[in-house]
Amino acid sequence: MSVANVLTHAQDQVSRIIEAYKERTINRVFLVACGGSSALMYPSKYFIDRESTTITAEVYNSNEFIYRNPSTLGADSLVILCSHKGKTPETTEAAKFAKNKGALTISLMYVATAPLGDESDFIVNYSWAPPGQLDPHPEIANYAILYRLTMGLLAVKEGNKKYEKLLNSLNSFGTVLEKAKEQSINNAQAYAQANKDENVIYTMASGVNYGIAYSFAICILMEMQWKHSHAIHAGEFFHGPFEILDKDVPFILLMGLDETRPMEERALKFLKEHGEKLLILDAKDFDMSVIDEEMRGYLAPLLLNFVLRVYAVELAAATGHPLETRRYMFKVPY
Repeated sequence: MSVANVLTHAQDQVSRIIEAYKERTINRVFLVACGGSSALMYPSKYFIDRESTTITAEVYNSNEFIYRNPSTLGADSLVILCSHKGKTPETTEAAKFAKNKGALTISLMYVATAPLGDESDFIVNYSWAPPGQLDPHPEIANYAILYRLTMGLLAVKEGNKKYEKLLNSLNSFGTVLEKAKEQSINNAQAYAQANKDENVIYTMASGVNYGIAYSFAICILMEMQWKHSHAIHAGEFFHGPFEILDKDVPFILLMGLDETRPMEERALKFLKEHGEKLLILDAKDFDMSVIDEEMRGYLAPLLLNFVLRVYAVELAAATGHPLETRRYMFKVPY
């Protein structure tokens, strides 16, 4: 499929889903996935929490979604699932479980067909580029598709005006990412050389950006670099985790543009007072002038996620440990 057709295809898939919303009563959204796909869900939950007056949203690990069996799951529920290649067994079972409960199920996949799609009412095939590389269509990347689905839902059910602002902003997002890469590459190379031998690196964020910190900790540092890590919520930092900080412990702090930024600023002050090995990635330092002002807080995690992947590529080059190398994943029974 050509690049242009990929864009049109994904937009058509989303349009059909938006039409389906009009035919359903939806009062609960369940965002269901595993690992990095689960991390994708946090910004959309944040948006629904902030914007909706009639719809609630929860993020679930695919297996726990089945085991916990939420009593509110039913015909008035929307379940959005994600698996990059559509083959994650737990997520496929979660889709089947949700459909059996009468929920409307939508699955996001990079591939055109997969077991997850077979168990879902609708699928969306998102665009994807390797870490650190510019996606030709960031407006239909996974995070963007999730926003299209959740903001579109609130546009249909509550008349929320953010959906059109999202679409207009996404059309300019490639320019934002291109500038961000140019701005970050030298700093990423320097960071990689300085931290290639570190055994542990903590990541921290809050609000709409927390999922980005979580994804970087478990998918990049732990899975792809075999470094010890933990994603720390900035609001929880002072309730235990700050005791681990000293001048020899590396921390990455993500600072966004949403309403929870004061928690990140508080953490920043303490990190600067008591730590030295710090990487501060602040969305304010990047040019988002082409993005609608009301959308910048919501789109900051998409920007920070991309910048972190630029750092990941350079870290892998410095460590000599390719991001594709695995010890267990896809290699042994689990």
